[in-house]
Amino acid sequence: MEYLKVIAFTHKQIELKELGKLVICQENLTDRLRAVKERFAINEIFYLATCNRVEFVMASKQPLSREFAETFLAAMHVGLCPHVTKTFLDAASIYEGREALVHLLRTSCSLESLVVGEKEILAQLRKAYEDCREAGLTGDKLRLVMECVVKAAKEVYTHTNISRNPISVVSLAYRKLKDLKLCSNARILIIGAGETNRNISKYLQKHKFSNFAVFNRTLSKAQQLAADLNGEAFELTDLANYHKGFDAIITCTSAVEPIITPEIYTSLLNGETGKKTIVDLAIPNDTAPEVLEQFDVNFIEVHSLNEVAKKNLQERYHELVHAEAIIEQNIAEYGVMLKQRKIELAMRQVPEKIKEIRNNAVNTVFADEVQGLDEESRAVLEKVINYMEKKYISVPMIMAKDILINS
Repeated sequence: MEYLKVIAFTHKQIELKELGKLVICQENLTDRLRAVKERFAINEIFYLATCNRVEFVMASKQPLSREFAETFLAAMHVGLCPHVTKTFLDAASIYEGREALVHLLRTSCSLESLVVGEKEILAQLRKAYEDCREAGLTGDKLRLVMECVVKAAKEVYTHTNISRNPISVVSLAYRKLKDLKLCSNARILIIGAGETNRNISKYLQKHKFSNFAVFNRTLSKAQQLAADLNGEAFELTDLANYHKGFDAIITCTSAVEPIITPEIYTSLLNGETGKKTIVDLAIPNDTAPEVLEQFDVNFIEVHSLNEVAKKNLQERYHELVHAEAIIEQNIAEYGVMLKQRKIELAMRQVPEKIKEIRNNAVNTVFADEVQGLDEESRAVLEKVINYMEKKYISVPMIMAKDILINS
């Protein structure tokens, strides 16, 4: 597993507000990853961005050093000045081999999350991988890694109480929103129709909120979420022309620049002067700092949930030991599975070679004898050869795996 490498920027070393500077726009993410993959001869790569981490996971022979990470980050064209880049690199966590696998397993099991026990991270990790797999950026090595990652996470969530009475960033945000005691008919604008907003919408719907307007870059996705909420759907560009007023905004998009600017916010107020609420779960924030400076706003963001998250960690501390044991077991199993896979790859030419030997025997070496057989004898011979061919293909593989496991 020495090929596995991870460059991670997380909430543990970097302020969440700053972490948003590393988020890459989804529109040209694939092209950028493809470019660095070719430039640095990286075999496989995928990119993960959540509300408390930005990570690059790769399969590569390239040694992972701070110098490489600096060059790599520059090649990704994140758009940071040298001083800021150095600050991020000083705070980066770099993992190789076994350490990289441990990190990914801990991440998938939410042990590295801001809120320990939240299951959303596994879904986010799988989606990040699937997006890059569909783009042709990953292959067999990261496929095996992800199989191990998913298996370990499912076992931790099944066999420990780490996610009992599950708490997530979304649920914590909703708790804060609930404390503000909005009426059930409050006018709620939802900006973004991704997984985070879909999840918080379920809480709102469950607690009888009913007045929604959904805005999204892709109108069809806004329409899907709006249909679930019995609300209205709009394209994101319609936000500037929306004049029906609002009581709360819930926003979470992948935009790298603020969506709620002072101009947009003023337009949305439509002359109203009361104190409004913004729940901003995007990294970087969708709300421009000037909005908070110029207007009286109840502002809920990921960063403000830290204290609640710390308490959550204390409550789940005893479950960490059980989770760590499951992770160690899965790493041991992965090592065996990886060796088995190497045998499979090394022996994948065996079937073709055996077929060549069979065809050469029947059509060349013993051609005259075979031609001299009657039809019934040929049929029996064909059955015997087919039987032996299948056994000769499977037996070496089984024996090799047995030897490996027993040793």
